[in-house]
This record gives sequence, C-alpha cells and structure tokens, in this order.
Amino acid sequence: MDAQAMHIANGIVNGPVSAVFVVVAVAVLAVCVWRAQRDLDDRLAPMAGLVAAFIFAVQMLNFPVLPGISGHLLGGTLAAILVGPWVGALCVSTVLVVQCLFADGGLTAIGLNITNMAIIGTAAGYLLVVALLRLLPRTPGGLGTTAFIASIVSVVAASQGFVLEYALGGTTELSLPWISSTMAGAHVLIGVGEGLITAVTVITVARVRPDMVYALRTFRKPVVAEVEAVA
Repeated sequence: MDAQAMHIANGIVNGPVSAVFVVVAVAVLAVCVWRAQRDLDDRLAPMAGLVAAFIFAVQMLNFPVLPGISGHLLGGTLAAILVGPWVGALCVSTVLVVQCLFADGGLTAIGLNITNMAIIGTAAGYLLVVALLRLLPRTPGGLGTTAFIASIVSVVAASQGFVLEYALGGTTELSLPWISSTMAGAHVLIGVGEGLITAVTVITVARVRPDMVYALRTFRKPVVAEVEAVA
C-alpha cells in the first residue's frame, strides 16, 4: 500500500461494477450541481476555484505515516468546511478528473474514485463538522479540532467505500476482512496527516476572513462572532 491507495487503478474492480459507479457518481454530482447553484455567488465562486487548486497542489505532497506507507490530502473535509458539501464535492471531483488524465487513478475507475473521495469523503466529513460545531467551542481552536476529527473520519469512510466496491467486483481473491482492516488502519494514520493540514488551513482562513468559511456562515450568529472576537 502506498500514497495512491485511494486512487483505484484500472483493473482493480471489474468493468460492470466500475460502470455502475460511473452512473452513481454522475447522478450524485448532478444533484451537487443543482444544489450548488443556490450557494454560488460572487464570494463563493472564486473561493471554490482556490480550494480546488489548493487541493490539487497539496495532493502532490506525500507525507510518510509508516515504513512503506505514505499519504496525501484527499480534501473532502477541507472543501466541505470552506465551500460547503455540494460545491466541495464538485471541487474534489474536478481534481480527480484532472489527476486521472495524468494517470493518477485509472480512467475506467473514475466513478469509483469520485464516489469514494469526492462523495463519501466529503459527505462524511461535512456531517461530522455539522455535529461537532454544535458541541465544541465555536472558536478557531474549536474549528480546528472539528476539522481534525472530521478529516480522520472522512478518510477512513472513503477507504471503506473501496472495500464495498471491491466486495462487489474485485478482480482478485482477497479476504474482505483483511482488506477492510488494512485500509482502515492505514487510512487512520493518513487521516491524522490530513487532519493536521485541514485544521491549520481552516484556522488560518477563519482568523483572516471568517466570512469566507462556509461552515461558519452556516452557523453565522454564534460562530462568526466568537471567531472574530478571538482573532
């Protein structure tokens, strides 16, 4: 397992299952486009471009987690916090499509990769962000803690998406419990690295421009006031 563990290559999952997840990804992204139209404005549109560019750039940087295992940012939680779940999923999907053209993830596996990283990862991260921001102190520290925890859960959830897909159409005979535990264990560590990157990034943005952070605007009255007071 290496830094590309979440980027499924061609041939890992069979053609029929890969095709089904292309349909799933297209359908969900169509919903994201429809819902994103409500959120996009003169402030969010350029922010979405910056988030996609940042995720693409940071994914080029691998960080070691164990001997022989390294990871990189997936970006689902980061995107969800900064631009919301609908636009966030589109940002991550755009990055994955561009990477696919450069052989980082198989072309026939693009539906699988979008489902795992852009859809499952972003959704899991955002749902936990919503829950945690109702419980933790709504300060830069609370936001950073939220981002850190949600990032770990998001990365592990995305890894288990692959386990499901492999169970449906894996092309080799491997033990599913072994695949699940191995993926989860490695991606907990990768999630820690992602959590640190995400926490530092959202805290920095929140201190400078809390109005540019989607998660803060969603809970605008209590959260933004506290962030601005501490900044």
